[in-house]
Amino acid sequence: MTVWDDLVGQDRVQEQLAAAARDADALVTAGGAGEPVSPGSKMTHAWLFTGPPGSGRSTAARAFAAALQCTSPDRALGGAPGCGFCDGCHTSLIGTHADVEVVRTDLLSIGVKETRELVRRAQLSPAVGRWQVIVLEDADRLTEGAGNVLLKAVEEPAPRTVWLLCAPSLEDVLPTIRSRCRHLTLRTPPVDAVADVLIRRDGIDPERAASAARATQGHIDRARRLATDERARSRRAAVLKLPLRVEDIGGCLKAAQELIDTATDDAKQVSEEVDAKETEEMKAALGAAAGGRLPRGTAGVMKELEDRQKRRKTRTQRDSLDLALTDLTGFYRDVLALQLGSRIAIANTDVEDALDQIARSSTPERTLRRIEAVIACRRALDRNVAPLLAVEAMTMALRAG
Repeated sequence: MTVWDDLVGQDRVQEQLAAAARDADALVTAGGAGEPVSPGSKMTHAWLFTGPPGSGRSTAARAFAAALQCTSPDRALGGAPGCGFCDGCHTSLIGTHADVEVVRTDLLSIGVKETRELVRRAQLSPAVGRWQVIVLEDADRLTEGAGNVLLKAVEEPAPRTVWLLCAPSLEDVLPTIRSRCRHLTLRTPPVDAVADVLIRRDGIDPERAASAARATQGHIDRARRLATDERARSRRAAVLKLPLRVEDIGGCLKAAQELIDTATDDAKQVSEEVDAKETEEMKAALGAAAGGRLPRGTAGVMKELEDRQKRRKTRTQRDSLDLALTDLTGFYRDVLALQLGSRIAIANTDVEDALDQIARSSTPERTLRRIEAVIACRRALDRNVAPLLAVEAMTMALRAG
């Protein structure tokens, strides 16, 4: 076992990161981490990981962070950092290392206030480890102001600080930031490799693992959820019935409403569990009296918490909708493959009858227009168009083809 074991189908990226970790180890061991990294080194102070959803951007960043903190004695004997067993590797991977800060957001954006706190931390020397590592999993969610705050820290990093930024693509990061980072592109993992991970690491039945990996087209986290969560399987099954339900205007509007309702219910379920716990913990921290009465002057703190919870609920609903639209895109991609005479790599084999029915009743041109309608809906949601309006427009477009 090493820190790279969860990085699926990314051999080239793994080799680059392992080489950088060796140079970083040599730099610290030689006592030179206080000097700028030499131009010829495979190590640098700022990295940008990009790749499609499910490719393992944050997994690669966390694995690299662990390798940078590796304290295995084997390193001195020529072994590569990243053993997976030493205290540095273990605590980095489970999220308890004092010098590895992993930042992810369940909100729609990362603001200036949070980014300034990160920059402040980045200026500190490592407390117990070899490097101060900041993993920013959602660099694409930085507001413009937050990006400008981050730029200075990335441009002039502290001697032993490493920034690991993750985003879907280069275009999702400010040009001034990405130009100062070493860029690594991850690819969608092969379906067989994802299935193997689900079997080996999660103990999932091979047939179900293969089905989930194929249905999600190599998206590791979605495949795991589909294989282990009955609600996820039920929701996906409902989404894949939608193309058969948009034959008239009434069906379009009903299907759109049900899609929104499902996303809202998902967000509500997640929010209720997390919000209740957060609220009780905050009240306890503020010294609430028996019966829940709060001390004077704490109403603003509770209002800020409520606002954050509301924004998180909106993000959860958007994520649930986006997942449904991704499944829908995959359905029409399979339809297009059938229309072009290919059954190779069909993802949704569990609904082949529906695929065949839609393929026979339309043309490749209509299928392409339907795929474009789903993509347009996703873009509308990104622009904060009212979800119901965006989805209704999509279902009407699916009907028209």
